[in-house]
Amino acid sequence: MSHDTTAAGHGHSGADHGSLKSYLVGFAISLVLTFGSFGLVMMDAVPRSVALPGIIVLCVAQLLVQLVFFLHMGRSQRDNLSAFVFSVFVIAIIVGGSVWVLHNMNANMMHPMPASMGG
Repeated sequence: MSHDTTAAGHGHSGADHGSLKSYLVGFAISLVLTFGSFGLVMMDAVPRSVALPGIIVLCVAQLLVQLVFFLHMGRSQRDNLSAFVFSVFVIAIIVGGSVWVLHNMNANMMHPMPASMGG
């Protein structure tokens, strides 16, 4: 009777867990994206209407970099990726619905008092 000591014998998928080089590349890209977002806010080099979408794009890029380089969610881990995408979808529905409800509540209930009523 032989004992299997390979990664597959212990229930691991044998997927690459990254090297020092991939961690450093991911860290460098994350720093660039973080400083890019910080620069958009602090420098006032672009109009605010351009800065907000820019920050959102950099935020999504940061998320993807961290998923790929640090959490190792690539194409080989389809189950993990689909569970993550489903979770993001549910969270987006909850957050988007909450923002929509709060916006409508604010629009319908926060009317200024007319001057004739002493306001």
